[in-house]
Amino acid sequence: MAKFVNPFEDSIHPPFAGFPADAVKFLKQLTKNNNRDWFEANKPRYDGAIREPMVSLLETLDGLLRHRVPDLVIDPKKSMYRIYRDVRFSKDKTPYKTWAAASFSFSGHDRKTAPGFYFHFTSTEVGVGGGLYAPDSAQLKNLRKAIDQDATVLRKILAGKTFKKHFGELAGESLIRPPQGFAPDHPAADLLRLKQFLCWKEHDLALIHESAFADFLADHFAAMGPFVRYLADHC
Repeated sequence: MAKFVNPFEDSIHPPFAGFPADAVKFLKQLTKNNNRDWFEANKPRYDGAIREPMVSLLETLDGLLRHRVPDLVIDPKKSMYRIYRDVRFSKDKTPYKTWAAASFSFSGHDRKTAPGFYFHFTSTEVGVGGGLYAPDSAQLKNLRKAIDQDATVLRKILAGKTFKKHFGELAGESLIRPPQGFAPDHPAADLLRLKQFLCWKEHDLALIHESAFADFLADHFAAMGPFVRYLADHC
């Protein structure tokens, strides 16, 4: 991997140096003590071990990916997920998430609904992926229309050496047979059956403690860049 050169001369945060050991310890303890009293007493640990390193990681990623994935927007203030859970419609009323995560998408796209890039780490593993997790009916219709007309572009992306190396096959839910309006023997039936368009891999947790974790993520996001770009352009 190429040595990282900090493009942020005026940045408040230095280049990412890895998450400290207390990041994992904090998440393990939060799992057993998921209540407001414990969290408030340990909030300085959360800030120092998870929130601040995550901001540094996202700023570093922005520099690493700026030219590798054009038009990608990584804003630490918006990309990092809050640790507070929305429990209004959930039977699980524990107030805090027991993982750290971030997501981002291309300029002009809402990262919550548009195709995008995502990673998280829990107290046991790292997950890296991207695509379209919960497409609405209009997004599915548009993607299936594009695939029906010409699936060669998407197939070429998915068969690419770099994509295959980092993610292998697509993940996500799929219909048993092609959706209504498409023949069972359609040459792109496998793609038309998709209900989700995702790539996903889980990795060893030890990665987060090294400065090279930023390069590791950048390589994965660059590998999935053409796939996510295709989804954003066609849905």
